[in-house]
Amino acid sequence: MTRIKRGCIARRRRTKIRLFASSFRGSHSRLTRTITQQKIRALVSAHRDRDKQKINFRRLWITRINAVIREGGVFYSYSKLIHDLYNNQLLLNRKILAQMAISNRNCFYMISNEIRKKVDWKESTGII
Repeated sequence: MTRIKRGCIARRRRTKIRLFASSFRGSHSRLTRTITQQKIRALVSAHRDRDKQKINFRRLWITRINAVIREGGVFYSYSKLIHDLYNNQLLLNRKILAQMAISNRNCFYMISNEIRKKVDWKESTGII
């Protein structure tokens, strides 16, 4: 059986991996085996942190909404606001509510006051 020369293909594969790890420090950007290990590790971290980023942003939005809501009403909180929003079928997501709370507080207060009025009216008339 004749000898197969595959240097070109292997080198192409290694350079493709090296391009990914070119910004890594030390042997992580020089040694092929270490490069592949670090590439796997980097991709796993990127995947995990994409999910973590969504969780962190949701937490930030909830904190902002809660802070603004508690300024306006003494006995009103984030959980009551969201509950009343869903009961009134006013579907605004947390991102939009947080942006309104930061940039346009008057509009946010108007929405929360209207919802509170509807809830108070329903409770006083006995409709729930």
